[in-house]
Amino acid sequence: MLSRILGGKGKDGQPETPTGPSEEKRVQKTEEEWKKQLSRKEYHVLREKGTERAGSGEYNKFYPKEGHFQCAACGNPLYSAQAKFDSGCGWPAFDKCYTGAIKTEVDNSLFSQRVEIMCAACDGHLGHVFHGERFTETSERHCVNSVSVRYSKGVSPNLEEKALRAK
Repeated sequence: MLSRILGGKGKDGQPETPTGPSEEKRVQKTEEEWKKQLSRKEYHVLREKGTERAGSGEYNKFYPKEGHFQCAACGNPLYSAQAKFDSGCGWPAFDKCYTGAIKTEVDNSLFSQRVEIMCAACDGHLGHVFHGERFTETSERHCVNSVSVRYSKGVSPNLEEKALRAK
């Protein structure tokens, strides 16, 4: 069912969104290079799939009118400011993303099955996506660690946005 919803098979046969950056836009670094570039906390979340404590992130209650959020590791544009909403979950929430910016994989950790969201350019862990909660018209909530993203003021990139489930 999840592979039908989210796209084709990714690594290890798990569902993955079918689009992403072209190979020339992919960011590939060694773990040592990531450790030099990222803070300890950023490395833990983005590369080791950690999480921030609920309510502790810089962007949890931050609602800009313009601009966008990009991957803290590689700068890939991920979400517009308009896609951000208050879900009350304790982490920044978005209801759609720039097309091809996010990839997904099934996450079977913590004794449950969730859908992990990652930057499609560098594979950095962002958080998880939840469907069917009806917070917004897309009925999709991207629950994102603040440390995984950076806010960029000003004009957003001229990129299409949609929910991951949207066809």
